[in-house]
Amino acid sequence: MTTDATDTAAVRSLKVPGARLHYEVRGEGPLIVLVGAPMDAAAFAPLADLLATDHTVLTTDPRGINHSTLDDPEQDSTPELRADDLFRLITHVDAGPAVLLGSSGGAVSALALAQAHPDQVSTVVAHEPPLIELLKDREQLREGTEDLVATYFAGDVTGAWRKFFAQADIAVPDPVLEQMFGGERDPRQVADERRWFAHEMRASTYWQPDLAALRTAPTRIVVGIGDDSAGQLCDRTSRALAQALGTEPTTFPGGHTGFVDTPEAFAARLRTVVGGPQRAKS
Repeated sequence: MTTDATDTAAVRSLKVPGARLHYEVRGEGPLIVLVGAPMDAAAFAPLADLLATDHTVLTTDPRGINHSTLDDPEQDSTPELRADDLFRLITHVDAGPAVLLGSSGGAVSALALAQAHPDQVSTVVAHEPPLIELLKDREQLREGTEDLVATYFAGDVTGAWRKFFAQADIAVPDPVLEQMFGGERDPRQVADERRWFAHEMRASTYWQPDLAALRTAPTRIVVGIGDDSAGQLCDRTSRALAQALGTEPTTFPGGHTGFVDTPEAFAARLRTVVGGPQRAKS
């Protein structure tokens, strides 16, 4: 075991079928798991530090991302595989059942875990899952996804991201895109990005949840939406999911990455939400 640069996290790894997972543990108390896909553990570190004052907080790099290595680098990252990884991590740290905050593709992983192992998660906060199959314009969105992936692998990285943000209904000026994705870039970031385009984006966004299983599971499902996400694609998918589950969406500070941009406000809201009443089952 080593100590992370934050001085609050124990950094460890766990061998699972087909991969070795990097994970970090902070604090003591009831277990909260914070997970993204492809976003890694480092992005959740500020939020994790805030929650670790009275919780055990588990963060991880999803398989194939950053420090989590694969036996087969060409393996696709499916929600089912990532859910199994989370199940194994929660079992390994032996502090469950857990509250799980999943954001974006991590929200898809969290929902897949609630389907497969509802006994391991007392509450899932699915923050802006990009489940385009729940939308009426899903065919158009699939075509757009295939086009932006093809653009990426044709070598036009900035162009692919321009199409991605346009489809997500997120306004990013061209100079910002060039600054973010043009010129010299960190090799690790590029490798993770390439894996996401090749092996993860489709599996996450085309995934179809078992709505009946989620409606009847003992796990409390909270669908989260950023205050600043109105009109964006993940606002639409999240509202469609909440409607399908017979719940109302819950708002969180910021936008799609509010937990990164305003971690203090996000932590306060998360504490309120996970301490709230259990959802009535029908």
